[in-house]
Amino acid sequence: MRLVTYDGGRGPRAGVRVDDAVLDVWDALGGPSGEPSLAALLREGRLEDARGIDSGEARPLSGVSLLPPVLDPQKIIGIGLNYRSHAEESGQQPPTTPTFFAKFANALAAPGAEVALPAASQKVDYEAEVAFVVGRRARAVVEADALDHVAGYMLLNDLSARDLQFATPQWMPGKVFDGAAPCGPALVTPDEAGPPDGIALELALNGDVMQSATTADLIHSIPVLVSHLSTLMTLEPGDVVSTGTPAGVGSVREPRVWLKPGDEVVITSPTLGRLETRLR
Repeated sequence: MRLVTYDGGRGPRAGVRVDDAVLDVWDALGGPSGEPSLAALLREGRLEDARGIDSGEARPLSGVSLLPPVLDPQKIIGIGLNYRSHAEESGQQPPTTPTFFAKFANALAAPGAEVALPAASQKVDYEAEVAFVVGRRARAVVEADALDHVAGYMLLNDLSARDLQFATPQWMPGKVFDGAAPCGPALVTPDEAGPPDGIALELALNGDVMQSATTADLIHSIPVLVSHLSTLMTLEPGDVVSTGTPAGVGSVREPRVWLKPGDEVVITSPTLGRLETRLR
């Protein structure tokens, strides 16, 4: 199942993508108690109710606007240095404990969005990532049960202003500018996304492949991340955790590659789809 948040003229709503069309979830289910969002579907524990929806008007994707799959996550957590290939290219030892930072809702950007490069930075980098979205509240979850708390997966570009990121011991200053987390195009449920250690992703910058990997190269697997993070804080339905980026980022290339106005970044995955972002 591929779940999206879309706007077809009634404001943001949860939908199920079927081929090149979208069916409204809440029209089929009779409406939520609050906002008709994808996060509400998760909070109300009705994800499985959306499976097999085949009623209602199918809206062509060409006639709606796709938005970030989850518009109002309570948390956006980024995992740093979590691919063996990226640790190696950075000249760092793989961390024994997951390193993480936060982004905020202002960073979310829709599939196909145009993102303004921050005026405060001259060194903005791309980072292709697989993110998972929490489907059930998780507190002190053991690894064996961790995947029961994952609603699905999506692509995320962890745009990073490196000069701001490394200006302080904490990375967050380079991670939080407006539009710094393009994501989507859909939340893909685990049955379609494939095994959590076998999701492939690739990033192309202006048509040139810069990153290519699978989640088999993660240092801390998705079950480990769910378990570890849930010992530190309660993970709530709709929370987004982006699992790190593989080798090939611009900041360690020779010569360095920094994003500039007009650049197009495309992240693709055989199971998660295609996420396009243009910079200005």
